[in-house]
Amino acid sequence: MRVVDYSIYKNNFKKQRFEIGAAIETNVLIVISNQNTHYLKNYLYLRGITMKKTGILSILLMIALVSCGVRSESTDNAISDSRDYSGTYTGFSWQGEAKGVTLDEAGQKIETVLTLDASGTITDASIRFLVKNSDGTWKERNDSSAAVQVDFSVTPVRSIPDPYEPGKSQFSIKTADMMSFYAAAVNSDGTVAFGLVDPIHRYLSEVKLETGFDYSRKVTDLTIGSGLLIPTIRTSGSGYLKPKTWDEYGDKHLFGFYTSPYVYVSRGTFEGLGANSTVKDLLEKAGIRFENNTPVPSEPVYGFYANGGWNGNYAAMRRFLLGKKATELTSLIDWSTPRYAANINEDKFFGMDTVSGATRTVQNSTDGIAGATVRITREATSYQRALVAAGIIDESDVIKGRF
Repeated sequence: MRVVDYSIYKNNFKKQRFEIGAAIETNVLIVISNQNTHYLKNYLYLRGITMKKTGILSILLMIALVSCGVRSESTDNAISDSRDYSGTYTGFSWQGEAKGVTLDEAGQKIETVLTLDASGTITDASIRFLVKNSDGTWKERNDSSAAVQVDFSVTPVRSIPDPYEPGKSQFSIKTADMMSFYAAAVNSDGTVAFGLVDPIHRYLSEVKLETGFDYSRKVTDLTIGSGLLIPTIRTSGSGYLKPKTWDEYGDKHLFGFYTSPYVYVSRGTFEGLGANSTVKDLLEKAGIRFENNTPVPSEPVYGFYANGGWNGNYAAMRRFLLGKKATELTSLIDWSTPRYAANINEDKFFGMDTVSGATRTVQNSTDGIAGATVRITREATSYQRALVAAGIIDESDVIKGRF
């Protein structure tokens, strides 16, 4: 039996493909080391191959052979990877690709730009979510600039979610995207306006507190049923929760729509707050000052909480990528995970079908994946296409995530 030591090619992905492909065809034993198990497993799933199909009986046996000192016949003749990867490479994913829409025709796209040094280490990275305007120009969805005005003469009115009718808002907000947006202001008479876009249902949840409000009250007092928390405007129709009526959520408070307040307060603007924090604590985190427990008049302050909206998520992804070896990090997602792998079709599209035991999205909204708490399949596709441009992988290796 011929033995192939996969681990010696860990920095040469094309050589990996050649050796693994040859091994599968001739049913030889592939010997790998522990640190390379992930890359082999990922590759096999990208090719639609399982351990059962290949006839490779046990990954543990492979690792044991390495640890016992088995010597690969190809080790002595290994070809070193001397390629210079220096350069800047761009990749895209785009809306409608699964339906045959071309990149030039797309109305939305995600762009990943990677700068690599000679060894393939990522020295710079940028990710942008681009949306086409009616005049054909492009705007960045992850642009964090905003213009906010507050009309204190308006009393917020609850929306009707189904069929949707907008409520009445005290805020006028212009920004590229409202995900994780918040704003607060204090009128000259001490009236406070506060609004936060909930990550679960995507409505702008508003609070208006008149002069004399007791700011030592808990955030848990700001409930829909009390009338203190008012979902006014739907900012996106893609929320996980799609209410039929707000009455069934009467007991929900500002941080109460998720099973844990973790997604609201684990990082960013409201880090450290909890359901038992006071309203004063909340407003101070938002940027409102108090004197003698009374809010000081303020023009609108605003931002993006938690991971920081699209801009914050993409900044976190950049931090994750810097210093990584692009020749080793050939995907942002471990596609060998069974619930992901089961929903990759023969054309390498992920999430197009409903498959028992599988998921149609890849997201970890609490701990994140590759730094991001948003769903990451689209970004993973554009990242892989940047690797295609760099010659590290082929287009046939790209998993195309649901846009």
